[in-house]
This record gives sequence, C-alpha cells and structure tokens, in this order.
Amino acid sequence: MTEGQHEEVRVWDLPTRLFHWALVLCVLGSVVSAKIGGNAMAWHMRLGYAVLALVAFRILWGVVGGRWSRFTHFVYSPASIWRYLRRQPRAGERFDVGHNPLGGLSVLAMLAWLLVQIGSGLIADDEIATTGPLIRFVSGEASLAWTGYHKTWGQWGIFALMGLHVAAILYYRFGHGHDLIGPMLSGDKRLPVTVQASRDTLATRLFALTVLAACAAAVYLLVVIGESQ
Repeated sequence: MTEGQHEEVRVWDLPTRLFHWALVLCVLGSVVSAKIGGNAMAWHMRLGYAVLALVAFRILWGVVGGRWSRFTHFVYSPASIWRYLRRQPRAGERFDVGHNPLGGLSVLAMLAWLLVQIGSGLIADDEIATTGPLIRFVSGEASLAWTGYHKTWGQWGIFALMGLHVAAILYYRFGHGHDLIGPMLSGDKRLPVTVQASRDTLATRLFALTVLAACAAAVYLLVVIGESQ
C-alpha cells in the first residue's frame, strides 16, 4: 500500500463517542431544568452529578483511552498551534485526524469550565429549597459569591462555549467541507492507511465502563459524605 491510499480509520473509540453525546444531553438537560426551576431542580442536581462523573471519566480517558482521545494527541504546543493557523504543518504532523489544535483547546476549555461550574453548584444555595451537598464546608459569604457566579458568569460561559462549538462545526462543514459530526457518530474517518487507528475493542470498552463506574461511585460518595451530618 502507498501513502496515497485511503481507508476508513477508527479515530473515536466508542467510549469517547458515548461520552460526547451523553455530555451534550446532560448539559442541555441541566440548563433546561434550571430554567424550569421548582421540582425540576432535583433533576438539575442529578444531571450536575452526572456531568461531574462524565468529566472525571473524560479526564482519565484522556490518559488511558484510545490513541486520538488522549491528551497527548490533541494538546499542542504554541508553536504547533501557530503552524496550524498558518497552514504550514511540519512533515508528519496530522492536524486532520483527531481534534485539531483549536479543537483541542476547546475541549480543555469546556472540561475546565464545567468543573468550575459544577464545583460552584456543589456549594450553591438558591435561597429557596435547593442547596449544594458541600455547602456546609464553606462560609455563607463564599456560598453566596459562588452561587452568583453559578447563575451568571458560569452559565454564560457554558452558553458561549456551546455556541462556539456549534459555530466551529458549521464553519468546518460549509467552509472547508469537513464533517465533524459524522466521525463522532461512526467513529471513523477516511484517512491515509498509514494513520494509526485508535484501539476500540471489547476489552477497551469494558475497561472504559469500569472507569466510568468508578467515577460515578466517587461522585456518589462525595455527595453522600457532603450531605451526611
């Protein structure tokens, strides 16, 4: 086979794809339930816990997951980002396989922002009927300040990041003819046969399920410990 030949290459393993779409649904559900308020706040809290478990999973999967899901393959140096922006990659640099440099930055920004947003929610108090499970570990002033952040800057930041994400999808689709959604559904991209695929076997999927279960258990224990008196 030669360098010019192409085939379908597994880029996004199943755990990464399921994480992506589960996070989308949980974040949207969290936003909607917060807007509804009232009894829906119970679901807002549950979905927040789910997002925390998912983010924790993604951080760990960024270390031990499929090749193109690992941070080492989408966290780029400033020099690499500059070469990408100038469209002057070095020989062997493949910005078209997994997340490109800007996409990698957006992933890191979203994970970090969600962690802060969830953390603020864990110590928030809506002064009606809902309080975060860890509120007793902070002062009233700190809780009030972080509650304000949670409802304003934290929420607006999520909207902004979601908007940029959608804009990027549309830009690459209609501006460059690159489909970003298809590969996140199927897991595959048509690439040169020399591109190494991500490992996505039954064993890796079961391992991912174990990692996710551990993250969910950790979040559950965090909530239980926080609520215990």
